[in-house]
Amino acid sequence: MKQPNVILFGIDSLRRDFMSSYGYEKQTTPHMDKVADAGVLFENHFSPSIPTTPGYASMLTGLDCFGTDTVALRHEGDIQGQTLAELLGEKGYHTTCVGFSNNPSARGFQNYLDYEAWLPDETGRCPKAQNLNEVAIPELRRLHETDQPFFLFMRHMDPHSPYLPPKPFERIFYDRDEKDPANTSMEPVYNFKPHADFFKSWIPEGVTDQQYVTAQYEGAIAYMDACIQNIITTVKELGIEEETVIILTSDHGETLYEHDCYFDHHGMYDNCLVVPLIIKYPGKLPEGKRVKDATLVKDIMPTILELIGVKSDTAFDGQSLLPMVDGSEFARVSEFYITECTWMRKHGWRTPEWKLIQALEPDFHDKPEIELYNLVEDPEENHNLAAQEPQIVKILQGRMHDYITKREAQTGRDNPMYTNTNYHGLGTGPFQSSQEAYDKLYLGSIHKARALQAKD
Repeated sequence: MKQPNVILFGIDSLRRDFMSSYGYEKQTTPHMDKVADAGVLFENHFSPSIPTTPGYASMLTGLDCFGTDTVALRHEGDIQGQTLAELLGEKGYHTTCVGFSNNPSARGFQNYLDYEAWLPDETGRCPKAQNLNEVAIPELRRLHETDQPFFLFMRHMDPHSPYLPPKPFERIFYDRDEKDPANTSMEPVYNFKPHADFFKSWIPEGVTDQQYVTAQYEGAIAYMDACIQNIITTVKELGIEEETVIILTSDHGETLYEHDCYFDHHGMYDNCLVVPLIIKYPGKLPEGKRVKDATLVKDIMPTILELIGVKSDTAFDGQSLLPMVDGSEFARVSEFYITECTWMRKHGWRTPEWKLIQALEPDFHDKPEIELYNLVEDPEENHNLAAQEPQIVKILQGRMHDYITKREAQTGRDNPMYTNTNYHGLGTGPFQSSQEAYDKLYLGSIHKARALQAKD
């Protein structure tokens, strides 16, 4: 009997709390919600190492950042561990990656297909998900015709800035005057010099209302959701729905207008760490089940392998989530190490109640070296309690350093957060002040932003 197919939607920058299946008040994801209704939705799924490269590295190897030795967006060198594509290729699967050929985390696919996911067309918009469909759907048909099991990985980019959904999606969640001169909410965005030129390269000239830009993010999700339905329809039309595992997830969330980290994914606040995870496999997984226990992105690969009956010699850092689904025993995760190596180099420790964020060098927002948030009383993380709660800071620092020491011993390598001092690609070593970071970190145009995620 042929083994099941695997279709993995790795949606870049998708916030869990902006999906209607996760309780968002706007109908942003009606089609993905139906996938959740027919499968299992994990309510508390986290990607602890942001941004893109470490997030996908963990997703596609089943290892944490110590196992992959990967924490930086601009990762130098190879990703440690065997990738899901490499393993399934060895097991007779045909493997294709769409939209991620330029990143070391996507190593091991037999086929790579690209599409335009950054630059606007003549309308000033970028139909990213339709561009993806135009290469992914013919490839899905081709894979089906090989009569071998297949693994199709798609990196959707619609929720990743620039947010450029085509009409009518750019206004389905916004009906005001985005250029109202009395509105000053975009002033701090345009005044943040490291990213201002990037924002101005895609936000229409004269926009004064940040809620308009946030509505572009919402509209981009809704547009992508509609295009994802095209792929779901093709799976049904090909008659392979019963023999195909479908996974919807993300590498990290997004910051919109919170924490001064505008329209990007830096800052280890929960809006960046929390991501969706929905898995559907008819007949093998229950329909409409919701799992409340905390899960991590490193759990995805071992879960997929158990679902499709493929064995691996790897000692994964993650665990299969199937015991959570069927109610048998599993290792509960309550607290975990978090890292960020984007525009800032920080790490920390998250428990159900507390979040510690500790900077390893000054950041370009002039934030304090240590931040502490009570996630129960202050879920939006607006009140830094580090000065008021020094004992809790000390306890969390102790747990974090004990974990680092343990993982360094297990892997035989230094914590990659300590060794990635050139995470910004400037070759200058750690910043000595926030002003130096502010002056030297410059994003520039869409072209420059796209190049940051390439191997070169």
